[in-house]
Amino acid sequence: MPGEVTIRPQRVSDAKRFFEIVGNPNFTYIPVSIKTVEEEKKFLRLNREKRRKRIEYNFSILRDGTLVGAIGVRLHSGYPYVGEIGYFVDEAHWGRGIAPRALKLIESFAFQKLNVVRLEILIATPNARSATVAVKCGYMMEGRLRRRLFAKGIFYDCYLYAKVLE
Repeated sequence: MPGEVTIRPQRVSDAKRFFEIVGNPNFTYIPVSIKTVEEEKKFLRLNREKRRKRIEYNFSILRDGTLVGAIGVRLHSGYPYVGEIGYFVDEAHWGRGIAPRALKLIESFAFQKLNVVRLEILIATPNARSATVAVKCGYMMEGRLRRRLFAKGIFYDCYLYAKVLE
């Protein structure tokens, strides 16, 4: 069991921990260009405005009160009923069921509070762990998007997973 998994809105004080997590060289498929903790703080300061404009909602993932990752949903401009989810969990916490629990929490938020009817997750084709999370949570693979993700100097094809509110 992963312990208690919760999500809360991200805080600027999370910057150092996020910087540590995404600085891990094993985070191959995250297109992060942030090079310093100060840049991370600047990015986190944008969250309030993104929420106000109904663009993006970013949350910290906590396991037993300790920050272990992040998850968010971005609403598509022109299609406000469609949200795209992204997430990451610290490598030290992989394989403990944290990502699926956080995904369930963010999808409840998106379906109930944001009134989306479709959630999408784009997953780099080699990222089997993330695909397992999506499938475990009831997302269906709908297709392959060629050269959709550019991360750390490499283009990756992505699988499109989606869940639709019926």
